[in-house]
Amino acid sequence: MVPLTDAPRQPRGRGPQQDRSRATRQRLLEAAVACLAELGWGGSTVSVVAERAGVSRGAAQHHFPTREDLFTAAVEHVAAERSAALRGLLPAAGAADSRRAEGADAIRAAPTGAVGAAAEKAVGGKAPAGTEATAGGAAAATPLADAATAAVVRGVVDLYTGPLFRAALQLWVAAANEEQLRPRVAALEARVGREAHRMTVALLGADESVPGVRETVQGFLDMARGLGLATLLTDDSARRDRVVTQWSHLLTTALSNAHPR
Repeated sequence: MVPLTDAPRQPRGRGPQQDRSRATRQRLLEAAVACLAELGWGGSTVSVVAERAGVSRGAAQHHFPTREDLFTAAVEHVAAERSAALRGLLPAAGAADSRRAEGADAIRAAPTGAVGAAAEKAVGGKAPAGTEATAGGAAAATPLADAATAAVVRGVVDLYTGPLFRAALQLWVAAANEEQLRPRVAALEARVGREAHRMTVALLGADESVPGVRETVQGFLDMARGLGLATLLTDDSARRDRVVTQWSHLLTTALSNAHPR
């Protein structure tokens, strides 16, 4: 008979303790991001962050021994949240891209007088302005394409004008004057920039092997970043909406020219 042996026991309380530790760390990171966005670097001390997170200063320093450690981890947290938000746009972009392709094909194939109906079916609602048949039987298919691209443009711009990017900007300002912080923030932002570019290319379905496409996508991201900077001073939503509409047209035209059918 094989003797029975007791299975090794896990130390009691280890799981819950680790969970509490992770929860505390998460609260500190979220508090650090909120403080950066609202108070800037100067007002975001470890004590202020700890108080906002509902923990002691000692608990904060247990997780992050220095202020630089805390806020470098915070920008990593911001980067992860920004990346997750970008990835969250992918399903919607895919659906919009399918509607765009369906609508464009339907418009090309539709006989004179049927273009508006084809456009309406493709986008699941009223035919966009500009898709009605003209006297010569031609129609402008651009609004359909813009409807798909605009969803991506709006989503990316919203990320760059939201609180996550605002917190990252505060860290940039701090890094410009803090020698210890600068290389860490610069490396993180370079990584975030590469991922943002890669994700935007995927969202737009762009082909970077075509000359000029890479620069077009990067120009769009630079524009979105500029809108984020402008939002720090004023909230000009109306102007921003016009810029988003124009960039939707520009990207649609550029990417359509890069993929002739």
